[in-house]
Amino acid sequence: MADLPELPEYLQEQTEDGIMQRMLDKVPSDIDASEGSFIWDAQAPVAFMLSEAAIWAQELLRRGFASTAASETEDYRSPELDLRAAEHGITRREAVAASGSVLFKGTPGTVVPAGTVVATPADDVSGEQSIEFLTTTAVTLDEQGVGEAAIRAVNPGSSGNVPPHVIQIVSSGVRGVISVTNPLATRSGTDVESDQLLLERFYAKVRNQGTSGNKAHYIEWANEIAGVGGVKVQPLWQGPGTVAVYLLDTDKQAASEDIVKAVQQSIDPTQDGQGEGKAPAGPIVTVMAATEIPINVSVKVQRTAEQPSTLPEVQRKIEDGVREYLKTLAFNADDPLVRYTRIASILLDIPIIIDYSDLLVNGMSNQNIEIKTGQVAVLGTVSVSE
Repeated sequence: MADLPELPEYLQEQTEDGIMQRMLDKVPSDIDASEGSFIWDAQAPVAFMLSEAAIWAQELLRRGFASTAASETEDYRSPELDLRAAEHGITRREAVAASGSVLFKGTPGTVVPAGTVVATPADDVSGEQSIEFLTTTAVTLDEQGVGEAAIRAVNPGSSGNVPPHVIQIVSSGVRGVISVTNPLATRSGTDVESDQLLLERFYAKVRNQGTSGNKAHYIEWANEIAGVGGVKVQPLWQGPGTVAVYLLDTDKQAASEDIVKAVQQSIDPTQDGQGEGKAPAGPIVTVMAATEIPINVSVKVQRTAEQPSTLPEVQRKIEDGVREYLKTLAFNADDPLVRYTRIASILLDIPIIIDYSDLLVNGMSNQNIEIKTGQVAVLGTVSVSE
């Protein structure tokens, strides 16, 4: 939690010693007020309690404002901020379960029912626990003995976002299934909204009022749904009376199908202009996930000899740097370009790289990449050589 910029005068210098001295100054001069005297002993507990009350008053004042009630600690949620936000109709967004898909392999014709439990293996060495997922659709293995099913994490939260090929266990025994894996990473799992994100939505609501179905209003409605990390509104999407709402998840990637459905249900569930959701009657609102534009990077690097490193380590650092840069561009109307020079600067900001050559971004040299409305740049492949 942040501190108040300046305490009011009546709460300044309210220390136990200061309060005690002020009370002693009020004692008539002909009365003994030295330490150990009756007057001194009687006033000492009072000074202590008054100093405690001043601390409580400072804390109460700090918790009364959204900016100072909000905690910067990721795993703490301020109840005072919840109350402050609720005064403006804003509630903290709940955790969202990650989703994705898995490939089953086994005997052709085997039916894998919805609700089948698949999981990542636990690691006894690191203490990492198994992460379980449920299939949300039934699937029948084809003639090659392969079938794909959608999955959702059993427990909501970012822990359900796992890399490709780590789901390897079929916890619910299904006769005829030999193996399972997730070809792609699971995504869009989100923890309970942090204080800082809730504070951002609070400020957006009170400083940029959405009214009468303007663009700010659509953004406000979409941001009420758990898991939404970015909103772009395109009026007159397909002519008069149509509005497109594009969504990102909290990782600044295309929102999952579950998030898109939830936002559509909230804003315009019938899509017939009858105003059955939060959108006013008239416009037909279409909610979509943003279109991902992969940014592929290939480069030759020269590593410093003073700090030993490997090419995979260099690759990970480049991936981390580019990924963070692309997040700053997500739905950023002020800078719709993925800039070649910015990616070049990321390389030079990595201490173990002293120089580079043959840098290509999506196969091009010295070319910026424009990200259009409804699109989001995401990290593609990174190829590093010497």
